[in-house]
Amino acid sequence: MVEAQTAPTPLAPLLLRNILLPLFIYSDKTLINLSHKFKLFHIIRYTLITAFLFFLKVIPSFISYSLHPNQNQNQNHNADSELDSDSGTHPWVPFLKGNDAADGSLVDETCIARALTQLLAIINEIPVSSRKYEIVRSYAEKLMNENLEEGYEPLRKVNAKVLSAAFSRALQQLQSAAVAASKYDIEKNTATGGDVTKKGGGYFGLNRVIKTVGHYGDFAWTQFTKPKTRLRVSAEKLSAELLWLAEKLVACGSADEAVRQWASASKLACVALSAQQRLQGSLVKLSVYLFKEAVSMGVQDDDMEESRKVKTKLLMSWLPFLCRATIGVEAPVLTFNEKAELENMLGKLIESLKHEQEQEKVLSLWLHHYAHCPSSDWPNLHHYYDRWCTASRNLFVLQGKQEK
Repeated sequence: MVEAQTAPTPLAPLLLRNILLPLFIYSDKTLINLSHKFKLFHIIRYTLITAFLFFLKVIPSFISYSLHPNQNQNQNHNADSELDSDSGTHPWVPFLKGNDAADGSLVDETCIARALTQLLAIINEIPVSSRKYEIVRSYAEKLMNENLEEGYEPLRKVNAKVLSAAFSRALQQLQSAAVAASKYDIEKNTATGGDVTKKGGGYFGLNRVIKTVGHYGDFAWTQFTKPKTRLRVSAEKLSAELLWLAEKLVACGSADEAVRQWASASKLACVALSAQQRLQGSLVKLSVYLFKEAVSMGVQDDDMEESRKVKTKLLMSWLPFLCRATIGVEAPVLTFNEKAELENMLGKLIESLKHEQEQEKVLSLWLHHYAHCPSSDWPNLHHYYDRWCTASRNLFVLQGKQEK
């Protein structure tokens, strides 16, 4: 009879919890008293707490990984095998798995749709520095252009559907990257900022240190143990890719789809206010391009009400960003003529909305951010604001006379 083998119980976590942790707490109390009197002990205490919490975060995971080095690899292999068997796809066809396959009928309609889906997925994954990037991108452009040259409506719809899905995927990735970068900057500033101690003594912001060290510990351990299966996609690359996809959507007559998705990205617009200057410049270019396309949106559509809602949403989401974004002094993103042209486009968009409700909301939002941003005088919509005030005054007088 063979006895079942049991995994050895790691003693290091018990040692940390029962011996080292109480010893550290006892020593910390002594350092608290000394830190009130001597600045050197305050620095020593900060260093010890940071190092202890970091290793407290890393050591248990390291021990678990050392005892079971192949466990994660086996789990990933089993998960991939189950996915392949369930979906009936070959394991070396990644673009037909997971979320891409859940996009609807895109990958199931035609071979040409699946080919274009794969090309756009590869463009999204590989870095711009790769020599294969331009090759794959030229393949995708050639395929889309040939689809349009056929003059066959179903082929145009294939372009539109695949591009719409790719635009949505890249937009979600950009939002996630921007949010992660914003959280990292906040935590970094919190950890290195001057407001480390509270007033009235040497009380140390232990909760803040725990959160900061825990964040860096998670990041360091993840980068150390996680296999590098996919390169990180930069936010600047994603924003440039979105502009390219938007241009292709316009080429196949689906500019409205790009405008709708960009109008719904209000969370990205908020996070972009604190983004780095290079990313802000890319987002300004993309926003300007889609604002111009939104002007003609709904002109030939029957549903004018829906078009006005999208335009209002677009202005409410991205107008504050245009007012507050650092668009570059040393390397301007837009020329003087481009800025003037966009102000004209924004005025046309605002005037296409309902006067009392939508125009008032948009112009009030513009005035708030324009007035509270002393470093920028653009976009200057005072002409359209004056025109709205004049129209509102005349409407009020007219209604008053009619009542009499």
